[in-house]
Amino acid sequence: MKLLKNLPLLALLAILTFSCTTDSIDEKADDLVENLVVPPTKTIEIEILELINNHRLSLGLNPLADLTIVKSVAYSHTDYMVDKNEVSHDNFYTRSNYLKSKAGAKKVSENVAYGYSSAESVVKAWIRSDGHRATIEGDFSNFNISAEKNEDGKWYYTNIFIKK
Repeated sequence: MKLLKNLPLLALLAILTFSCTTDSIDEKADDLVENLVVPPTKTIEIEILELINNHRLSLGLNPLADLTIVKSVAYSHTDYMVDKNEVSHDNFYTRSNYLKSKAGAKKVSENVAYGYSSAESVVKAWIRSDGHRATIEGDFSNFNISAEKNEDGKWYYTNIFIKK
């Protein structure tokens, strides 16, 4: 009976433990980053980047500079999640290696999300989560984000952080 009471807590812990990562096994490969595009920046994306930098500044951390190549890699993953209709960190290792080789990144991390309808709601959710907050507050120099809607109008987000 005690196990049943703790089941929701265990499920949440499992989700948070595996939700953000700085490395994962990648069995797919380079086709995800070969034909990168940079879509026009959306208002919600600008708002998210500003909210994250404002949070960092409130803690005395350096603001992060946006980087176009990071946006294109984030977009490739967001588009992938929309196509699969599933939030994930699939193929993170490929994105990380690409940014290490093409953008001079020494360290790469990402936050992903689904379903939040505003910049404020997704950033607040990330900050409430220990793992996501650690990424937002981490030792990084650059970042960017991609926010895309699926056919049902639900938002998917990929926020990538790098340290040069």
